[in-house]
Amino acid sequence: MVTGAGVVAAVHVGKGAIFGPQLQTTFAVDLAALAWVTAIFAVIGVFGGIPAGALVAPVGDRRVLLSGLGVLAIGAALGAVAQSFSMILMSRIIEGAGFLLVIVAGPAILGRLVSGARRDIVLALWSCFMPTGMALALVIGPMIVDWRLAWWASGGISALFFLGVILSVAGQSAGATGVAWRTVAGDAWATLSNRGALLLAAIFALYSLMFFALFSFLPVLLMDRLDVSLATAGALGAAVTGINVAGNLTAGIMLGRGISRVVLLAGTSLAMGIAALGIFLPVLPDMTAFLLCLVFSALGGLLPATVLATSPVVVTTARQMPIAIGLIMQGSNLGQVVGPVAIGGVFMAFGWSAGAAVVGVAAICAVGLTMLLSRALPAGR
Repeated sequence: MVTGAGVVAAVHVGKGAIFGPQLQTTFAVDLAALAWVTAIFAVIGVFGGIPAGALVAPVGDRRVLLSGLGVLAIGAALGAVAQSFSMILMSRIIEGAGFLLVIVAGPAILGRLVSGARRDIVLALWSCFMPTGMALALVIGPMIVDWRLAWWASGGISALFFLGVILSVAGQSAGATGVAWRTVAGDAWATLSNRGALLLAAIFALYSLMFFALFSFLPVLLMDRLDVSLATAGALGAAVTGINVAGNLTAGIMLGRGISRVVLLAGTSLAMGIAALGIFLPVLPDMTAFLLCLVFSALGGLLPATVLATSPVVVTTARQMPIAIGLIMQGSNLGQVVGPVAIGGVFMAFGWSAGAAVVGVAAICAVGLTMLLSRALPAGR
């Protein structure tokens, strides 16, 4: 139920992309304005990750999750009745706040309910929420003829999960919530001073930069390389996004079997950089380049799961975990904001081939940060 709530939250992100053309027609806005329908989520995440995580200890993880689902439902309902583009953006800000509350509370609940090797597997399962939700939006979205109906549907599903969490997810024990705000401030400062947490956030930022450097322009790249229609490019893009889930789940299994976190993080970063060479450089057959997109996504899925599963290892108290998750999400969203902008400028100036250099440099930096992280992890972790 908790992971499902994350998937629902990700659907709210994905619907903005798939229904972008309809929104553009309805409100007569240009592409620059339309980009904010999706980008606003990342901007909120850049600035709100740690504050959202800091709410978990004093308020309670279950209450924060429920609040997030409720805010998502309210934001979607406001968007469904919007009569202007400014009202759509306001509703997306509300949805973005709900999304952030869900994604910081989810791992905190899972970390509380399970422990040991099972926690690595469960957090890996949780890490599937984003690619699963995005893929569902890409697959189901074209079947819905009206964007307002999609907004009502996403809000209704959020409300259903709100009820589902109430009925199925246990709350924290008495005394586990109501932590003093002074204690929360100390935990936030301790997390910001935590070398391991900062390195995890930086590695996740580089991963997001690499991932969205490709996926922000994947339909256009596929149409250009494979000479396919927009509909076909969308279906192929959904397949590439969906296979990322396989990497997430595989990471949980590998961590459960004792595979080193450092090996997974460094190996994944290096593999993504190598795959990017074949994708962006015009040296391989077009279909081979598409197959490398699948490899890029599948292997890339190992990294988010490993980062999230490592977050409980680097913090000193359980209260700091949601704050560390918030910091990591800030890194992820920073990569989502910087990646498409940077790669778009590079593409315009130097063409598709230059993407290989951007992703390659990011991959090398991620490997270097992983080596630094290895010194901050407890022995044997």
